[in-house]
Amino acid sequence: MTTPLEAAEPAVQAAGPGDERSTGRGTLQYALSKAGGALFSIAMVIVGTFFVFRLLPGDPVRNLAQGRNMTPDQLNLERHRLGLDKPVLQQFFDFVGNTLRLDLGTSYEYKRPVLDLIGERIGPTLLLAGTGLVIAVSLGIWQGTRSGWRPGTRFDRFSTGVSLVLWSVPTFWLGLLLMMVLGVGIGPIPGLFPFRGIESVDAPDGFAYVLDVASHMVLPCLTLVGVVYAQYLLIMRSSLLEEVSQDYVTVARAKGLRDDEVRRRHAVPNALLPTVTLVFMRIGFVVGGAVTVETIYTWPGLGQLFYRAIKVPDFTLMQGTFLLITVSVIVMNTLADVVYHMLDPRVRSA
Repeated sequence: MTTPLEAAEPAVQAAGPGDERSTGRGTLQYALSKAGGALFSIAMVIVGTFFVFRLLPGDPVRNLAQGRNMTPDQLNLERHRLGLDKPVLQQFFDFVGNTLRLDLGTSYEYKRPVLDLIGERIGPTLLLAGTGLVIAVSLGIWQGTRSGWRPGTRFDRFSTGVSLVLWSVPTFWLGLLLMMVLGVGIGPIPGLFPFRGIESVDAPDGFAYVLDVASHMVLPCLTLVGVVYAQYLLIMRSSLLEEVSQDYVTVARAKGLRDDEVRRRHAVPNALLPTVTLVFMRIGFVVGGAVTVETIYTWPGLGQLFYRAIKVPDFTLMQGTFLLITVSVIVMNTLADVVYHMLDPRVRSA
Protein backbone atom coordinates (compact mmCIF):
# COMPACT_ATOMS: atom_id res chain seq x y z
CA MET A 1 0.00 0.00 0.00
CA THR A 2 1.36 3.43 -0.92
CA THR A 3 0.81 6.78 0.64
CA PRO A 4 -0.65 9.67 -1.35
CA LEU A 5 2.81 11.23 -1.42
CA GLU A 6 4.38 8.07 -2.84
CA ALA A 7 1.62 7.77 -5.39
CA ALA A 8 2.20 11.32 -6.49
CA GLU A 9 5.98 10.93 -6.94
CA PRO A 10 5.87 9.73 -10.60
CA ALA A 11 3.65 12.64 -11.51
CA VAL A 12 6.01 15.05 -9.83
CA GLN A 13 9.00 13.53 -11.60
CA ALA A 14 7.20 13.65 -14.91
CA ALA A 15 6.38 17.30 -14.53
CA GLY A 16 8.43 19.38 -16.92
CA PRO A 17 9.54 23.00 -17.08
CA GLY A 18 6.30 23.91 -18.82
CA ASP A 19 4.24 22.75 -15.83
CA GLU A 20 6.44 24.73 -13.44
CA ARG A 21 6.08 27.85 -15.56
CA SER A 22 2.31 27.34 -15.65
CA THR A 23 2.19 27.03 -11.87
CA GLY A 24 4.33 30.16 -11.50
CA ARG A 25 2.08 32.14 -13.87
CA GLY A 26 -0.98 30.95 -11.96
CA THR A 27 0.50 32.09 -8.65
CA LEU A 28 1.48 35.45 -10.13
CA GLN A 29 -2.00 35.99 -11.57
CA TYR A 30 -3.55 35.05 -8.24
CA ALA A 31 -1.23 37.46 -6.38
CA LEU A 32 -2.01 40.30 -8.81
CA SER A 33 -5.75 39.74 -8.46
CA LYS A 34 -5.44 39.81 -4.68
CA ALA A 35 -3.29 42.95 -4.86
CA GLY A 36 -5.94 44.64 -6.99
CA GLY A 37 -8.61 43.73 -4.44
CA ALA A 38 -6.39 45.07 -1.66
CA LEU A 39 -5.92 48.41 -3.45
CA PHE A 40 -9.68 48.71 -3.91
CA SER A 41 -10.21 47.96 -0.21
CA ILE A 42 -7.64 50.60 0.77
CA ALA A 43 -9.39 53.15 -1.45
CA MET A 44 -12.72 52.39 0.25
CA VAL A 45 -11.05 52.69 3.65
CA ILE A 46 -9.69 56.14 2.76
CA VAL A 47 -13.16 57.32 1.77
CA GLY A 48 -14.87 55.73 4.77
CA THR A 49 -12.25 56.97 7.23
CA PHE A 50 -12.89 60.61 6.37
CA PHE A 51 -16.69 60.58 6.45
CA VAL A 52 -17.24 58.17 9.35
CA PHE A 53 -15.08 60.15 11.77
CA ARG A 54 -16.93 63.35 10.82
CA LEU A 55 -20.07 61.75 12.32
CA LEU A 56 -18.56 61.64 15.80
CA PRO A 57 -20.16 64.08 18.26
CA GLY A 58 -18.17 66.98 19.63
CA ASP A 59 -16.48 70.12 18.35
CA PRO A 60 -12.69 69.70 18.25
CA VAL A 61 -12.07 73.43 18.63
CA ARG A 62 -14.32 73.81 21.68
CA ASN A 63 -12.87 70.69 23.29
CA LEU A 64 -9.33 71.94 22.75
CA ALA A 65 -10.32 75.34 24.17
CA GLN A 66 -11.61 73.92 27.45
CA GLY A 67 -10.09 75.76 30.40
CA ARG A 68 -9.23 78.78 28.25
CA ASN A 69 -11.33 81.91 27.92
CA MET A 70 -11.61 82.24 24.16
CA THR A 71 -13.95 84.61 22.32
CA PRO A 72 -16.09 83.45 19.35
CA ASP A 73 -13.69 85.27 17.00
CA GLN A 74 -10.75 83.35 18.44
CA LEU A 75 -12.65 80.06 18.05
CA ASN A 76 -13.41 80.89 14.41
CA LEU A 77 -9.77 81.79 13.83
CA GLU A 78 -8.73 78.40 15.28
CA ARG A 79 -11.23 76.63 13.00
CA HIS A 80 -9.74 78.48 10.02
CA ARG A 81 -6.22 77.47 11.09
CA LEU A 82 -7.26 73.81 11.28
CA GLY A 83 -9.15 74.00 7.97
CA LEU A 84 -12.46 73.07 9.59
CA ASP A 85 -14.26 76.07 8.09
CA LYS A 86 -13.87 74.70 4.55
CA PRO A 87 -16.70 72.80 2.81
CA VAL A 88 -16.68 69.09 3.65
CA LEU A 89 -15.99 68.05 0.05
CA GLN A 90 -13.00 70.36 -0.15
CA GLN A 91 -11.70 68.92 3.14
CA PHE A 92 -12.16 65.43 1.68
CA PHE A 93 -10.23 66.14 -1.52
CA ASP A 94 -7.47 67.80 0.50
CA PHE A 95 -7.32 64.72 2.72
CA VAL A 96 -7.12 62.32 -0.23
CA GLY A 97 -4.42 64.38 -1.95
CA ASN A 98 -2.34 64.67 1.20
CA THR A 99 -2.72 60.95 1.92
CA LEU A 100 -1.47 60.03 -1.56
CA ARG A 101 1.59 62.18 -0.80
CA LEU A 102 1.98 60.36 2.56
CA ASP A 103 1.15 63.58 4.40
CA LEU A 104 -1.28 62.68 7.19
CA GLY A 105 -1.57 66.22 8.46
CA THR A 106 -0.92 67.85 11.83
CA SER A 107 -2.56 66.77 15.07
CA TYR A 108 -5.04 69.25 16.55
CA GLU A 109 -4.10 68.40 20.13
CA TYR A 110 -0.36 67.79 19.91
CA LYS A 111 0.26 70.35 17.11
CA ARG A 112 2.79 67.98 15.57
CA PRO A 113 2.83 65.96 12.32
CA VAL A 114 0.78 62.77 12.66
CA LEU A 115 3.54 60.69 11.10
CA ASP A 116 5.96 61.84 13.80
CA LEU A 117 3.50 60.86 16.55
CA ILE A 118 2.93 57.46 14.92
CA GLY A 119 6.68 56.92 14.61
CA GLU A 120 7.11 57.56 18.34
CA ARG A 121 4.27 55.25 19.40
CA ILE A 122 4.71 52.33 17.01
CA GLY A 123 7.77 50.98 18.86
CA PRO A 124 5.99 50.30 22.19
CA THR A 125 3.02 48.83 20.30
CA LEU A 126 5.19 46.42 18.31
CA LEU A 127 7.02 45.44 21.49
CA LEU A 128 3.85 44.68 23.45
CA ALA A 129 1.60 43.26 20.74
CA GLY A 130 4.45 41.40 18.99
CA THR A 131 5.54 39.72 22.22
CA GLY A 132 1.94 38.80 22.99
CA LEU A 133 1.48 37.38 19.49
CA VAL A 134 4.59 35.19 19.72
CA ILE A 135 3.54 33.82 23.12
CA ALA A 136 -0.07 33.27 22.03
CA VAL A 137 0.93 31.46 18.81
CA SER A 138 3.48 29.25 20.58
CA LEU A 139 1.11 28.38 23.43
CA GLY A 140 -1.87 27.84 21.13
CA ILE A 141 0.00 25.57 18.69
CA TRP A 142 1.54 23.52 21.49
CA GLN A 143 -1.72 22.99 23.35
CA GLY A 144 -3.68 22.51 20.12
CA THR A 145 -1.25 19.82 18.97
CA ARG A 146 -1.45 17.93 22.26
CA SER A 147 -5.23 18.23 22.42
CA GLY A 148 -5.79 17.26 18.77
CA TRP A 149 -3.47 14.26 18.93
CA ARG A 150 -5.08 12.91 22.10
CA PRO A 151 -8.68 14.16 22.00
CA GLY A 152 -10.89 13.49 24.99
CA THR A 153 -8.03 13.26 27.48
CA ARG A 154 -7.96 15.22 30.72
CA PHE A 155 -5.42 17.64 29.22
CA ASP A 156 -7.64 18.19 26.16
CA ARG A 157 -10.74 18.94 28.22
CA PHE A 158 -8.90 21.24 30.61
CA SER A 159 -6.94 23.27 28.03
CA THR A 160 -9.91 23.63 25.67
CA GLY A 161 -12.23 24.64 28.50
CA VAL A 162 -9.84 27.25 29.91
CA SER A 163 -9.13 28.73 26.48
CA LEU A 164 -12.85 29.02 25.66
CA VAL A 165 -13.56 30.75 28.97
CA LEU A 166 -10.74 33.27 28.43
CA TRP A 167 -11.80 33.83 24.83
CA SER A 168 -15.33 34.64 26.03
CA VAL A 169 -14.16 37.14 28.65
CA PRO A 170 -14.19 40.83 27.58
CA THR A 171 -10.68 42.20 27.25
CA PHE A 172 -11.28 45.16 29.55
CA TRP A 173 -12.71 42.89 32.27
CA LEU A 174 -9.75 40.52 32.17
CA GLY A 175 -7.34 43.45 32.17
CA LEU A 176 -8.98 45.07 35.19
CA LEU A 177 -9.10 41.72 37.03
CA LEU A 178 -5.39 41.08 36.47
CA MET A 179 -4.60 44.65 37.48
CA MET A 180 -6.55 44.26 40.72
CA VAL A 181 -5.15 40.83 41.64
CA LEU A 182 -1.55 40.99 40.40
CA GLY A 183 -1.02 44.75 40.22
CA VAL A 184 -2.77 46.40 43.16
CA GLY A 185 -3.02 43.29 45.35
CA ILE A 186 -5.87 41.86 47.41
CA GLY A 187 -5.87 42.00 51.21
CA PRO A 188 -2.58 40.70 52.59
CA ILE A 189 -1.41 39.71 49.10
CA PRO A 190 0.71 42.58 47.70
CA GLY A 191 0.83 43.62 44.07
CA LEU A 192 3.45 41.73 42.11
CA PHE A 193 3.81 43.74 38.90
CA PRO A 194 3.59 47.41 37.88
CA PHE A 195 0.52 48.32 35.86
CA ARG A 196 1.09 51.88 34.62
CA GLY A 197 3.14 52.88 31.60
CA ILE A 198 6.17 51.23 30.02
CA GLU A 199 8.83 52.15 32.57
CA SER A 200 9.23 53.37 36.14
CA VAL A 201 9.57 57.07 36.93
CA ASP A 202 13.11 56.48 38.19
CA ALA A 203 13.96 53.89 35.53
CA PRO A 204 17.52 52.53 35.81
CA ASP A 205 20.03 52.15 32.99
CA GLY A 206 21.48 49.14 31.22
CA PHE A 207 20.15 45.64 31.78
CA ALA A 208 18.17 46.82 34.82
CA TYR A 209 16.16 49.02 32.43
CA VAL A 210 15.33 45.97 30.28
CA LEU A 211 14.07 44.15 33.38
CA ASP A 212 12.04 47.20 34.36
CA VAL A 213 10.31 47.34 30.95
CA ALA A 214 9.77 43.55 31.03
CA SER A 215 8.07 43.79 34.43
CA HIS A 216 5.73 46.49 33.06
CA MET A 217 4.89 44.20 30.12
CA VAL A 218 3.75 41.23 32.22
CA LEU A 219 0.15 42.27 32.88
CA PRO A 220 -0.59 43.73 29.41
CA CYS A 221 0.95 40.64 27.78
CA LEU A 222 -1.06 38.28 30.00
CA THR A 223 -4.24 40.12 29.01
CA LEU A 224 -3.44 39.98 25.29
CA VAL A 225 -2.41 36.32 25.35
CA GLY A 226 -5.41 35.29 27.44
CA VAL A 227 -7.96 36.60 24.97
CA VAL A 228 -6.34 35.50 21.67
CA TYR A 229 -4.40 32.25 22.17
CA ALA A 230 -7.62 30.20 22.08
CA GLN A 231 -7.97 30.95 18.36
CA TYR A 232 -4.69 29.20 17.57
CA LEU A 233 -5.44 26.33 19.96
CA LEU A 234 -8.88 25.58 18.50
CA ILE A 235 -7.82 25.92 14.86
CA MET A 236 -4.73 23.76 15.38
CA ARG A 237 -6.77 21.17 17.28
CA SER A 238 -9.51 20.93 14.64
CA SER A 239 -6.97 20.81 11.78
CA LEU A 240 -4.99 18.04 13.48
CA LEU A 241 -8.15 16.03 14.19
CA GLU A 242 -8.92 16.18 10.48
CA GLU A 243 -5.40 15.11 9.50
CA VAL A 244 -5.35 12.18 11.97
CA SER A 245 -8.24 10.58 10.10
CA GLN A 246 -6.42 10.74 6.75
CA ASP A 247 -5.10 7.59 5.03
CA TYR A 248 -1.46 8.70 4.98
CA VAL A 249 -1.39 8.81 8.80
CA THR A 250 -2.78 5.28 8.96
CA VAL A 251 -0.17 4.10 6.43
CA ALA A 252 2.64 5.76 8.36
CA ARG A 253 1.55 4.00 11.54
CA ALA A 254 1.21 0.69 9.69
CA LYS A 255 4.83 1.01 8.55
CA GLY A 256 5.90 0.98 12.17
CA LEU A 257 6.82 4.65 12.57
CA ARG A 258 6.81 5.89 16.15
CA ASP A 259 3.75 7.85 17.16
CA ASP A 260 5.81 10.94 17.91
CA GLU A 261 7.44 10.78 14.48
CA VAL A 262 4.10 10.39 12.71
CA ARG A 263 2.79 13.45 14.50
CA ARG A 264 5.89 15.61 14.05
CA ARG A 265 6.83 14.72 10.44
CA HIS A 266 3.45 14.03 8.82
CA ALA A 267 0.35 15.26 10.63
CA VAL A 268 1.47 18.55 12.23
CA PRO A 269 3.05 20.14 9.09
CA ASN A 270 -0.19 19.66 7.14
CA ALA A 271 -2.35 20.82 10.06
CA LEU A 272 -0.30 24.02 10.37
CA LEU A 273 -1.61 25.53 7.11
CA PRO A 274 -4.76 27.18 8.54
CA THR A 275 -2.79 28.35 11.59
CA VAL A 276 -0.14 29.97 9.37
CA THR A 277 -2.91 31.88 7.58
CA LEU A 278 -4.33 33.08 10.89
CA VAL A 279 -0.89 34.18 12.09
CA PHE A 280 -0.42 36.34 8.97
CA MET A 281 -3.83 37.88 9.53
CA ARG A 282 -3.05 38.64 13.18
CA ILE A 283 0.28 40.26 12.27
CA GLY A 284 -1.72 43.04 10.64
CA PHE A 285 -3.43 43.75 13.94
CA VAL A 286 -0.04 43.90 15.70
CA VAL A 287 0.60 47.30 14.12
CA GLY A 288 -2.66 48.60 15.53
CA GLY A 289 -1.98 47.09 18.90
CA ALA A 290 -4.80 46.59 21.35
CA VAL A 291 -6.64 49.82 22.05
CA THR A 292 -8.35 48.45 25.15
CA VAL A 293 -5.22 46.92 26.69
CA GLU A 294 -3.05 49.97 26.03
CA THR A 295 -5.74 52.25 27.48
CA ILE A 296 -6.17 50.17 30.66
CA TYR A 297 -2.46 49.99 31.38
CA THR A 298 -1.65 53.47 29.94
CA TRP A 299 0.81 51.83 27.57
CA PRO A 300 2.23 54.58 25.31
CA GLY A 301 1.43 52.92 21.99
CA LEU A 302 -0.78 53.47 18.96
CA GLY A 303 -3.84 52.13 20.75
CA GLN A 304 -3.68 54.76 23.48
CA LEU A 305 -2.88 57.44 20.88
CA PHE A 306 -6.01 56.47 18.92
CA TYR A 307 -8.11 56.51 22.10
CA ARG A 308 -6.95 60.04 22.96
CA ALA A 309 -7.67 61.18 19.40
CA ILE A 310 -11.27 59.92 19.69
CA LYS A 311 -11.82 61.86 22.91
CA VAL A 312 -11.03 65.28 21.35
CA PRO A 313 -11.99 64.37 18.48
CA ASP A 314 -8.68 64.92 16.68
CA PHE A 315 -9.71 64.16 13.08
CA THR A 316 -6.25 64.14 11.52
CA LEU A 317 -4.78 61.92 14.25
CA MET A 318 -7.74 59.52 14.10
CA GLN A 319 -7.52 59.30 10.32
CA GLY A 320 -3.78 58.69 10.34
CA THR A 321 -3.74 55.98 13.02
CA PHE A 322 -6.84 54.27 11.64
CA LEU A 323 -5.40 54.24 8.13
CA LEU A 324 -2.18 52.67 9.36
CA ILE A 325 -4.07 49.98 11.25
CA THR A 326 -6.48 49.10 8.43
CA VAL A 327 -3.86 49.18 5.67
CA SER A 328 -1.60 46.85 7.67
CA VAL A 329 -4.52 44.45 8.19
CA ILE A 330 -5.43 44.50 4.48
CA VAL A 331 -1.82 43.96 3.38
CA MET A 332 -1.27 41.04 5.78
CA ASN A 333 -4.59 39.44 4.80
CA THR A 334 -3.53 39.64 1.16
CA LEU A 335 -0.16 38.07 1.97
CA ALA A 336 -1.95 35.34 3.93
CA ASP A 337 -4.07 34.46 0.89
CA VAL A 338 -1.02 34.37 -1.40
CA VAL A 339 1.07 32.30 1.03
CA TYR A 340 -1.77 29.82 1.52
CA HIS A 341 -2.13 29.57 -2.26
CA MET A 342 1.59 28.78 -2.55
CA LEU A 343 1.70 26.26 0.31
CA ASP A 344 -1.46 24.27 -0.38
CA PRO A 345 -1.59 22.57 -3.81
CA ARG A 346 -5.32 21.95 -3.34
CA VAL A 347 -5.95 25.68 -3.54
CA ARG A 348 -3.78 26.06 -6.66
CA SER A 349 -5.68 23.33 -8.45
CA ALA A 350 -9.08 24.74 -7.50
